[in-house]
Amino acid sequence: MSIPPLTTDKAKSITLKKGDYLFQAGDVNTLLYYVVSGCLQLYILDQSEERIIRFGYKGSYICALDSLITHQPTVYYLQAIRQTEVMVPSLEETTALLNDMERLKKLVMQFQEREIDLLTDSPIDRYRRVLHRSPTLFQEVPQKYIARYLRMTPETFSRLKKLDLNQDLQ
Repeated sequence: MSIPPLTTDKAKSITLKKGDYLFQAGDVNTLLYYVVSGCLQLYILDQSEERIIRFGYKGSYICALDSLITHQPTVYYLQAIRQTEVMVPSLEETTALLNDMERLKKLVMQFQEREIDLLTDSPIDRYRRVLHRSPTLFQEVPQKYIARYLRMTPETFSRLKKLDLNQDLQ
């Protein structure tokens, strides 16, 4: 969710080392996190395999949407994939952000776009969709994580990156 950064003094700063978690499955987490620097992965475990749902990188908000809405335990893990600094808005600021329907719609749409990514069969189509929608992702997130996010091997991802997808596949 890319919206303006926090503007109040009430926001709390958290610094994470690579591998640190902000929350894990089973936690009730109703916080929003604004990524100041670094990168986070939001994932679920599927038969002991990480399935990356989305990334949080500089200038974006990320959260456990299920827990934020229901106040129940989340199914997600949120982990730093490199040193990361996040800001946590105050309860008042979080409420104001969530009451802004345009911002809330953007957050829900991001999750919907990810569902479409997951249902798209072709690795080339998944790559194109994400590259078109989130070009910054390819600058901010290490390739091995993007490959997992796109449900492909690092080798397939590397081959796709080498292609001129606008020219070679039309």
